Amino acid sequence: MTAVTFSGRTFREEKVELMRVVAHNYAGLGVTEIARTVCELLAWKRPNGGLKNHECRQLLERLAADGVLRLPALRKLGGTGPRRVDVSGPGGQPEVVECAARACEPLELALVAGQRESRLWREQVERYHYLGCRVPFGAHLRYWVRNRQRELACLLWTSPAWKMKPRDVWIGWSDQQRQDNLQGIVNNSRFLILPWVRVKGLASKILALSARRIAPDWQSHYGHRPLLLETLVDANRFRGTCYRAANWIYLGQPPVAVAWTGSTRPTGKPSKTFTSTRWSVMPGKDSAVIPPR
Repeated sequence: MTAVTFSGRTFREEKVELMRVVAHNYAGLGVTEIARTVCELLAWKRPNGGLKNHECRQLLERLAADGVLRLPALRKLGGTGPRRVDVSGPGGQPEVVECAARACEPLELALVAGQRESRLWREQVERYHYLGCRVPFGAHLRYWVRNRQRELACLLWTSPAWKMKPRDVWIGWSDQQRQDNLQGIVNNSRFLILPWVRVKGLASKILALSARRIAPDWQSHYGHRPLLLETLVDANRFRGTCYRAANWIYLGQPPVAVAWTGSTRPTGKPSKTFTSTRWSVMPGKDSAVIPPR
C-alpha cells in the first residue's frame, strides 16, 4: 500500500490503511456515510469548516477500483436523481433572441436554486453543451444568466485543475506552494450561450460580469475568496474570442485562460505588470488569464 495524492492532499500509507479499515468495519453504512466518517477522522475539511465528503467519496471509489479497499453496493434510494439528465425527449425551443448586446441589459447572474431550476439547468447543459453535464468535482457554483426573466446562458464554476503546466509555469510556484494556494483558483468548466440566443458580444459581457460576481459568492459558500480564474478552451472547436474580449490572458497549451478577481496575487509568482492580453492560435487546448481589477 502506497501514499495517494488526491484533490490537493497527500495521504500516507497509514491514512490509506485507515480508509480501508473504516470501509471494512462500517460496510453496513452507505458510501456517503463512510466518506463522512473518513473526513471526520482525517479532519478533511473546507476552509469554511464543511467536510470534503464529495471529494472523499471520489477517492474511496478510486481506491476501490484499484483494489485497495471494498465499498458496499450503492443503495437505491427513492428521490435521488440520475447522475446525467435524460434528454431523450424533445426539448423546448423558446423564441429566438436576436438583438444588440445592450438590448439584453441589465444582465442578471442568479445562482441555481431549488430542484426544478437545478433539473432545468442540467437539462440545458446536457442537451446543448458539447461536453454534456457531469456531476461537478468538489466545490462548485452554478448560475443562470437572465435578462428580464429570460434565460440566456448557463455557467458552472468548479474547483481548479490539480496540475496544469501553462498555469503553473505562469504563476511560478513550487509544488508545495501550489498545494498550499490552489484553493485560490476557480475553474470556469462550463459556459453555454443557449442556442436560440444570437447576440453578438453577449458572451464577453457575461464573462466580465461573472468575474466580478464569483469572488464574493465563492467566499460566501466556501469560506475563501478566489484570486484567479482559469478555463480550458478546445481550440479544435473554438477560438476563445469571448475570453479575449473579456481580457482573459492566454497561457498556452493545453488552452488555458486565466483572469484575476482582485488585487492580491497567488503566492509564488514574482511581481509582473499586465498591460495587454496576448493570444495565439495553437492546435489542441489553450489556456488563459485576466488582469486584476
